[in-house]
Amino acid sequence: MSRYMYYPGCSTERSGRAYRESLSAVCDRLGVNLVEIEDWNCCGATEYVGVSLSPAYALIARNLALAEAARENGEPVVASCSACYLNLAKANQYMRESPQLNAHVNTALAAGGLHYDPGTVEVRHLLEVVMHDVGLDAVREHVVKPLQGLRVAPYLGCMLPRPDPDHRWKNHERPDDLDRLLASLGAEVVDYPLKTECCGGHMTQIAPKVGLELIKRLIDEAERQQADMMVTVCPMCQINIDAYQGELNARFHTKHRMPIVFFTQLMGVAFGFDAKAMGFGRELTDARAALRKVGTAPEPAPVPAGGHRPRPDKRALPMPRPLDDGNGSASGATSEVVR
Repeated sequence: MSRYMYYPGCSTERSGRAYRESLSAVCDRLGVNLVEIEDWNCCGATEYVGVSLSPAYALIARNLALAEAARENGEPVVASCSACYLNLAKANQYMRESPQLNAHVNTALAAGGLHYDPGTVEVRHLLEVVMHDVGLDAVREHVVKPLQGLRVAPYLGCMLPRPDPDHRWKNHERPDDLDRLLASLGAEVVDYPLKTECCGGHMTQIAPKVGLELIKRLIDEAERQQADMMVTVCPMCQINIDAYQGELNARFHTKHRMPIVFFTQLMGVAFGFDAKAMGFGRELTDARAALRKVGTAPEPAPVPAGGHRPRPDKRALPMPRPLDDGNGSASGATSEVVR
């Protein structure tokens, strides 16, 4: 079993819980041993870097320092979130390129008894590990329930293939890694030209009309290609496109009901795991109709006729998430906001 240090990131603890549940099962089946970094902290997402560089990169580099100290044999750090992956990779690069930033960051780390030499720890994304270390042949060997008849739109988002400081991806505009992985599961992969376009990130909060227009463009194209669902690698992309479809429909008078799921969820179903155990049913836009095409679907609490669980009052802080019904599944009755 291959050993990696694992940086889970904040999203997988809550809104991206389906990602955490499915990747754990899938990685175990594939022999990928993810050892969670103890006492890890938030990577700062996208905003903190825009406020103050030195504190932001000290926050990120602390995770790299912790990973370095916990390694047994030079293992890389793996992130499943694209924003986390990019922040960790950029911290490695920018500290290496800027002696001043490196000095400021390590001064901050020293206050906590830590130090990090940039470039010491290799940073990788889970998708790249599956593609290059595990390989598609090994993935196919574990497929017991091919996803035949399921049309999927592969969506990487903008942060994974660019700026690519470690040169992981061969084609930054039209990468086909996720396409090939989904095809190895038996799914029908549609030609989705917007796979690296931005989902808007937090534009839904800063400039809602702009953010919703970006999401609408992505879903419009997936529907034009007759996709049953969009498949992503990033919790930010997943919750953004999933959670705001109801609001998008109200603004643009559309009827979008496009499920947005994680690639590890489909891997788990193809590997024979129970769909509910893979986190299906936690999505806000119901994926059951699509899953029935491959003969499986969880039975969560009822979803309103519009196909979306309701979002909270707009006066609340952002990022809606399904409530837990006490049995480990999402309730369709309401939702709760991270405060």
